[in-house]
Amino acid sequence: MNRTLPKNEREAVGRRETVGLGLLFGAMYFIQGIGEPSEGLIAQPVLSLLKSWEFGDAQIARFAALISLPWAIKPLYGLLSDFLPLAGYRRKGYLLLTSGAATAGLAVLTLVDLPTGALSALLLLLLVPAVGIAFCDVVIDALMVEKGQPRGITGLLQSIQWAAMYAAMILTGCLGGYLSGRHLQRWAFGICAAACGVSFLLALLLVKEEPRPIAGSFRHTAKSLGKTLRSPAVLCVGSFLFLWNFNPFSTAVLYLYQTEHLGFSEQFYGNTVAILAAASIAACISYGFYCRRVPFHHLVHWSIVLGILATIAYWAVWDAASAVIVTLAVGFTYMTASLIQLDLAARVCSPETAGTAFALLMALQNIGMSSSIAVGGWLYGAGAEQWGARTSFNLLVGIGALTTAGCWLLVPWLRRQAAAFSPPRGDAAGDAAENAG
Repeated sequence: MNRTLPKNEREAVGRRETVGLGLLFGAMYFIQGIGEPSEGLIAQPVLSLLKSWEFGDAQIARFAALISLPWAIKPLYGLLSDFLPLAGYRRKGYLLLTSGAATAGLAVLTLVDLPTGALSALLLLLLVPAVGIAFCDVVIDALMVEKGQPRGITGLLQSIQWAAMYAAMILTGCLGGYLSGRHLQRWAFGICAAACGVSFLLALLLVKEEPRPIAGSFRHTAKSLGKTLRSPAVLCVGSFLFLWNFNPFSTAVLYLYQTEHLGFSEQFYGNTVAILAAASIAACISYGFYCRRVPFHHLVHWSIVLGILATIAYWAVWDAASAVIVTLAVGFTYMTASLIQLDLAARVCSPETAGTAFALLMALQNIGMSSSIAVGGWLYGAGAEQWGARTSFNLLVGIGALTTAGCWLLVPWLRRQAAAFSPPRGDAAGDAAENAG
């Protein structure tokens, strides 16, 4: 930014830049929310397809865990993006490559009619868009840290991104339930392929990046990465993210419990996903307003308390009415806690190695989540056979709440690293933008 401009003009330019960044990241996350195989539009249709193929609960939960594994190797994507620019571009080139691969993989699934029980073929075909979208997510997050951290607006950008993600979830929840109930899985694949194609066009037309030589930046990037990985603040945050997300009570278990034991229809379950998304959008909008006004150590405690409440609330689900009420409450509390963690991760990453560092933290988060999905599926299936579905479900909810409460053991360590979490002071759209310029 030109520092010779009057302050009011710098502030106006900063606001325009913030709005532009918010729109770009919001659009990319909206598309990701539609196309992502483990949580997007095709998530419920795939689970319903496996159930129609008469696979057991444990097998379905294991399949869901495998589909989420590409998110566990996100540091590899970050290393490639940070150290090996494509034609000199660390971000734009990989956005084009990964969104193109996801589009191609989903197009194949749209055109190929899989035979009944073709579990391995379905898994292999889904892994292509899963890897593509996970890689794309790493690059988008790296851009978010690079653009947002110097301006002190990582919390604001995270709230915009995730509001867009959950806006997509409203659409995918209702539409996913409709397509699942009518066995129209290939329509879901086709819609996701088209969405990923739009992501390719956005990267091509709107992502601005200056090319840089590989040789000149490699040593500097390696030095910055080494410093980041040795940082006590990064190690502390990574441990916190893993433990918070190691919650055996997962969406796969919730889906099986509600559609089989409680007898909810596919459409009703899809509607609850949309309700949860609407409540999550409200949480995102709220967080954008107060994230820079509340001391961050208070927010860390909030994330633990809200995570526990978001889990034990499911003890109150008995019928359709209680499911709607609990889903609304969980959507707001869980998303608020998640945004605090994402903001925490974005604040401790170096912009120079944002692809690797942020991806490493998110990988620890996703490893905790993926492993807990598999463990939770096994525990739920074994418990349902011995004690019944209701008792097994309640025990799993309790275990999930206890694992989240264990995060308080890390709070003293986080408090000692508190200085690393403080955003730049001053007006985020003006003075901080000047510092970024």
